[in-house]
Amino acid sequence: MSEAERKNAKHKAAMEKQKANVDASIEAADEDRGVAILLTGNGKGKTSSAFGMIMRALGYGHKVGVIQFIKGEQLSGEELYLRDHCPQVEFHQMGTGFTWDTQDRSGDIAAAQRTWAYALPMLRDSSIDLVVLDELTYMIAFDYLPEEEIVEAIVSRPKNQSVVVTGRGGGSKLQDIMDTVSEVKDIKHAFNAGIKARRGVDY
Repeated sequence: MSEAERKNAKHKAAMEKQKANVDASIEAADEDRGVAILLTGNGKGKTSSAFGMIMRALGYGHKVGVIQFIKGEQLSGEELYLRDHCPQVEFHQMGTGFTWDTQDRSGDIAAAQRTWAYALPMLRDSSIDLVVLDELTYMIAFDYLPEEEIVEAIVSRPKNQSVVVTGRGGGSKLQDIMDTVSEVKDIKHAFNAGIKARRGVDY
């Protein structure tokens, strides 16, 4: 057997093993319901990943609800696109901007409560296939919203509804109830090198 044939045979055996493992995992996953996903960590890309799932859901004609906490003073590309092209997406923002800019705890709490009031009906509406709660973890970390109420709303949502929560931290109680938890790790960021945030990439 030549070296090329040996490598091909080794590759084929490895792929056959991998396929068997993948097929077994697919066979074992027999529960059909919505999933709860937490995208956390200190790296860039959590909101971008969530909006990627929004586009995926829209591709199947699904109904989507989006709530953005923290953000809202500056229009983002995703907001502009969804408002102009996706009327089937229900979109709400807290609208106060970053808490370190407002420096008004009582005002931020009131704004968070008003915004959460839009989220609760979404999490009870079985016609909404996907709910994205962007930056919700900060509302827990800053004690703007009651953690138990958030956890209960996510746990008791309609069976076939999926929910995506983004933001750093969020606490162990939130992580415990999620089906998938992914951490985005910051290895290197252009902003830290003095490069300005770029329209269409960062916002």
